[in-house]
Formats: sequence, C-alpha cells, structure tokens
Amino acid sequence: MFRRTRRLALISALAATAVVLSACSGTREQEPSAPTGTPDPDATLNVGLVLEPTNLDIRHTSGAALEQILIDNIYEGLVTRTQQNEIEGRLASDYEVSEDGLTYIFTLNEGIAFHDGTALTSADVVASYETVRTDATVQGNAEFASVASVSAPDATTVQIVLTAPNQNFLFVLTGPAGLVFKKGDTTDLKSAENGTGPFTLTRWNKGSSITFARNDTYWGEPTGVAEVAFQYIPDFTAGVNAALAGDVDVLTAVDPNLAPQLEDSGDFTLTKGRTTDKATLAFNNKKAPLDDVRVREALRLAIDHDALIEAVGAGTPLYGPIPELDPGYEDLSDVVSYDPVKAEELLAEAGQEDLELTLTIPSFYGTTVPKVLISDFKEVGVALEVDSVEFPSWLEDVYTNKDYDLSFVLHVEPRDFGNFADPDYYFGYDNAEVQELYAQAQAEVDPDASAELLAEAARIVSEDHPVDWLYNGETITAVSPVVSGFPEDSINSRINLAGVTVSAEN
Repeated sequence: MFRRTRRLALISALAATAVVLSACSGTREQEPSAPTGTPDPDATLNVGLVLEPTNLDIRHTSGAALEQILIDNIYEGLVTRTQQNEIEGRLASDYEVSEDGLTYIFTLNEGIAFHDGTALTSADVVASYETVRTDATVQGNAEFASVASVSAPDATTVQIVLTAPNQNFLFVLTGPAGLVFKKGDTTDLKSAENGTGPFTLTRWNKGSSITFARNDTYWGEPTGVAEVAFQYIPDFTAGVNAALAGDVDVLTAVDPNLAPQLEDSGDFTLTKGRTTDKATLAFNNKKAPLDDVRVREALRLAIDHDALIEAVGAGTPLYGPIPELDPGYEDLSDVVSYDPVKAEELLAEAGQEDLELTLTIPSFYGTTVPKVLISDFKEVGVALEVDSVEFPSWLEDVYTNKDYDLSFVLHVEPRDFGNFADPDYYFGYDNAEVQELYAQAQAEVDPDASAELLAEAARIVSEDHPVDWLYNGETITAVSPVVSGFPEDSINSRINLAGVTVSAEN
C-alpha cells in the first residue's frame, strides 16, 4: 500500500457555477502589511462577502456560497484541501491507498466530538458516506458511483472500497460529499448545524449576516478569534463603502474598478489570490458555423487576451482547460496567439467573411467582456450581438437546451476537465481521443502519471478550440492591517478561518 501520512496541521491560518467579475482598473501591486498590535483572542472578525446561501443544508444544496463558509469552519471531512488545492488530512490523521487504487483506509484523530458533545466514531463516517452513496438527492452521489462499500473495522478506522480506480476520489472527499455528520442526527440542516469544526453557528439574519462563534471544545487548536461575522453585501459599491466606514475588517471579491478607493484609503491591504476560475467563452460546437474548427480558431485568434485582462482588471492568461492549481496544467500559449490577420484568413477559408453571432451572457457579469469581444471581433469582420439575460434564463437556454451561439460564464469548479470529456455538456464538444485519455487519467493510480495524461488531453482540447479561455480569474481581497492570516488563494470556494487573528488597534 501507499502510505500517505498527513498529520493534521494544528489548524493554522489559512484559508455554483458562477460568480463575480467586473470591469477595469489599474490596481497597484502591494505587499501584505505586517500585522499590527497583539492578537486579541476575544476579537470579532467581520468579513464582507457577496453571495449569501439560500439555506445551510450543504448535503442537499450546491453552490460556492455554502462551501465557502461551512467546510473546515463548521463541518469537516476525513481530508481537506489547502488554498493551493493540495489534499491533506483533517478528521483522519493518516490514510493509505492500496497499490491497485481500490482500497482506502483512514485512521481518525482522537478526541473528536460533534458540537452537541457526542463523540465522533468511524460509525458516523460510515453512515455519512453510505447516505452519499445511496441517496441521489445528496451532494456527491454521482461522484460516489464507484464506491462498492464503506465499513468500519474498529472505532477509529474507516475502509472504503471502490469498484475501479478513481484518481479524483480523494479530491471528492475534500468537498461536500466527504463531510461527516452524526449518525441518526435529526438536526434541521437548513437552519442549524451539528458539525465537528472549530466554529459553531450562532446566528443567521437572512439577507444580512451569518455569525460563527469559537467552539471551545474543539478537538484541535482553538480559533484565533472568538467570533466571525459574515456580512453579505451583493452590491460592489456598497461593499467598498462598508469597508471604508469600518464595518468590515475584510472585503472579498473586490471589484477591480473600485479597488483603488480601498488602496488609497490606507486602511486596507489588497491581495490578489489565485483561483481555479476559468473565464470561459463557450462556442456551440454542435451548431453551424461554430461546428467548423476553422471558425472557432479564428475567433480565438481575434481576441487580444492581454488587453482583455487589462480591461477586466484582474486575471492571468489561460490558453487551455486546466488552470495552474489543478493537476495536468501546462502553459498552452503556443497553441493560439493574438493574430487578427490569420483570423480573417481562416474565416475566408471557411466562407464566413460576414459572420453574425450572438453572445448570451448572465447579466451580473456587466459589460466589460462583451465590449472587448465586440471590438475584437469587429476587427476581423464578425458582428457580435449581446444578449444579457438573468441567470435562470442562461441555465435554461444555454446550459440545458444548448440554444446559443457564444456564451460567457465563469467556471469556478476545480478539477472540472471532465466537462470536455462529456459530449452532452453544453459545449457540445465530442472527441473520442480526449474521452479515452480522461478515462485513463481517472483510472491511473499514480498521480503524476494521471497528470501527464490530463496534460496530453488538455493540449488536444485546446487545439480543437471548443471554447476560448479568456483568463484565469484572480480574487482581490481587502484586508485591514489588524487582521493576520486571512487566506488569499481559492477563497471563493472555501475560507478556512481557524488561524485568522485580529489585533487590538494601536
């Protein structure tokens, strides 16, 4: 067996299908400031967030808004992941994976208890995972399709057997599917909780805020603050105003256009965090003339990606389906570059000199990306009409019915390369070689070999131009100097707040 020990870090300070983006700015790079004063263990940390969950039932409700605040803070799984998407133990002190990749054995840490005081045992893990495996309404049910059995040889050991190797299985356990709930618990998870995490839920003022308090009986290191108040401020300008008024210590998802106001105030340090967000311009591969690879390549060649990123105000170039934080990443900038002359030649070759296309885009994304695309496409003779719609309409028309030409949306999920191996996905991309390579990567037991297969498949995808990756998103966060240890990377998917401290101001 491979023995992969991941001693639980003594909880240090770290850290939907759509989220936020916006317009332009000239945000200056700035190094995080050193914390001021002495950490106050009785302090309250006030965090401004954009997306409020509709309920707190993370077992039955999907979306980044829930995972962002609940995982690691309220609920825990056997394993979790770092800001850099690396897997590490959480409730499990260590774990082993058999040579054939079929059997996983986890050993639980000692002294773990649910918030109601009940000791956690391996029976709770078995019950939690059996529910995921057998109940199609539970988050992660599809990802547990390869689980043959879950058992508890003793009170501190859990064994999971798969029907076939699944390179992504351990990563799946870092999400909602891997969370452990008390066996037989009757807690109404929509409005209450009974996790094992370092914080407990104290208040939810719907439409306004959610407040956590330190779990004084937590099995690991105690949290650095006594309380965390998440304040939901969906309007970007209102968020900045709240920060400048001193109502929040941290403001996440800062609009790049508004970032200079916070920076110039001198009251905040701005950080730019890496994400797995892929700003995706989808082409309807099943619909003429976008079923012609020459047309798709021409559209990619017509886009000045550097200028677009400058206009958006935050982001890095991405020329393929795998971002830097995911396995299989490779710089694919050699596949396509800004070349409007070649774009015109390809369009002429395809008989599409006077092409008219429609871009369907959820309205909350604003106008910056459409404006850049209209301008770039006009240069090569393509007229672009923009259809800005409410998100439910986008889900119905684009995602479900595949009735569109071009579409823009931010895909935030990590390790979602499988979308390009699914011909029924809304891209309509169908390449048997990619599907086979992806299947091989999933079945490959060795992580490095699996990543190589993914990289090979990703290059083929990029060369087929089924979509264009406009940029890899960055998250701008404004942090008060009194706050130390606030996560920077991947915070739109989870914010581990256990090690964050707030100092008394000088």
